[in-house]
Amino acid sequence: MVYLVGVPGAHMAIGTSAFAVAANAAGNLVTHARLGHVKWRCAFVYSAAGIVGALAGSTLGKLIDGEQLLFAFALLMIGVGIMMFRHRGHGGDHDIECNRQNAPKVVGYGAGTGAFSGFFGIGGGFLIVPSLVAATGMTMLNAIGTSLVAITAFGLTTALNYALSGYVDWPLALVFIAGGLAGGVAGAYIARWLSGRKGALDIAFAGLIMLVAIYMLVKSGLAFLG
Repeated sequence: MVYLVGVPGAHMAIGTSAFAVAANAAGNLVTHARLGHVKWRCAFVYSAAGIVGALAGSTLGKLIDGEQLLFAFALLMIGVGIMMFRHRGHGGDHDIECNRQNAPKVVGYGAGTGAFSGFFGIGGGFLIVPSLVAATGMTMLNAIGTSLVAITAFGLTTALNYALSGYVDWPLALVFIAGGLAGGVAGAYIARWLSGRKGALDIAFAGLIMLVAIYMLVKSGLAFLG
């Protein structure tokens, strides 16, 4: 929204994108649920903890300079991308469920990811997916489907907080929602296809994160120099 669409101000872009991402995640959740990709118990435990973190993080994020937020966000994405490359090919357990043994870990990861999601004003999918895998040992495909519940919850929390400060462009958000819902249906089936090829989904996920992060670093760096 900042670099391609030209939204004036990082905070407006954050608030608008948070709402659009939340709505898209809610819509695309239907497709993933029908395909059996969602671990519902894990999704609700993780999301409940993350909403608290997202509220605190988004409140703090509004106080930080927009360009600094974008630069820090890009660095975070690179770190996550490197981690995903290092752990590519770890298949995970399709039958895993949240229980008393892993619940504290799921709550901890959820609260932490929610805080990052709210602070940077993102749906947080690129953080939620690897943290769900780390917390439970579920497959990448299950983590993608399950993450949509948390992305919806975190995004709405962040968007409502930013909307209170007038940082949501509602017409633009609706345009992004329309495009995201159309692309999300195709994306769910592509993810299912890639999951059958060992490590392919992990590599595609990490590669996209790295490309966007490098682009953001270059653009934000030029902004600093300018």
